[in-house]
Amino acid sequence: MARNLQTVGFDADDTLWHNERFFRLTQGKFADLLADHMDPDPLHARLLEAEKRNIGHYGFGVKGFVLSMIETAVEVTDGRVPGAVISELLEAGREMLAHPIELLPHAREAVEAVADTHRVVLITKGDLLHQERKLAQSGLGDLFDGIEIVSDKNPDTYARIFGAFPGGAEAAMMVGNSMKSDVRPAIDVGGWGVYVPHGIAWEIEHAEPPATHPRYRELDDLGGLAQLVDEIA
Repeated sequence: MARNLQTVGFDADDTLWHNERFFRLTQGKFADLLADHMDPDPLHARLLEAEKRNIGHYGFGVKGFVLSMIETAVEVTDGRVPGAVISELLEAGREMLAHPIELLPHAREAVEAVADTHRVVLITKGDLLHQERKLAQSGLGDLFDGIEIVSDKNPDTYARIFGAFPGGAEAAMMVGNSMKSDVRPAIDVGGWGVYVPHGIAWEIEHAEPPATHPRYRELDDLGGLAQLVDEIA
């Protein structure tokens, strides 16, 4: 008889390693640079609106974030933003791209434990080169049976990826820190969705949890994942 669970997908950013906190630090620097033109809270709101507008053009990741900061700086200064400010924003983006990877607690142990018994695949969105570099630095790459760096995460994404493995989506689980991108769309195509909150979340990734759905689970951290997988399998 086939197992209930055959494939486990892992999100990368803020599930396996830190990511959002570097965006928050850069956003603070952005607020300092534009302090003479706008207070931090309305500036943040303007930046968030720019990010939402630009996802379809630039995708997810550092490069789109930097371009959105530059666009916002031009807008709030009525086109008078100094060239030195633009240079500092570009440098901040380069620093983000070069920042060393820091694994989250239990990340390696969780992937290793699940990989011993199930097929594991990394499913992450963002800039291809940056995500590849982070994966290489993480030291986790060899543990995965598949690597998927996608432009977005929606039900069609999970149907395609899990559909390529035995059992399809119904025998698959997605583990991540985003309710909107990791949990809900995986459940929508018949899989399991496991929410592992990170504590710092990008506003665009917010969504209501499917709290009563029989295939929804929540863990405090990745330390409890192996036991959960064993229970479901």
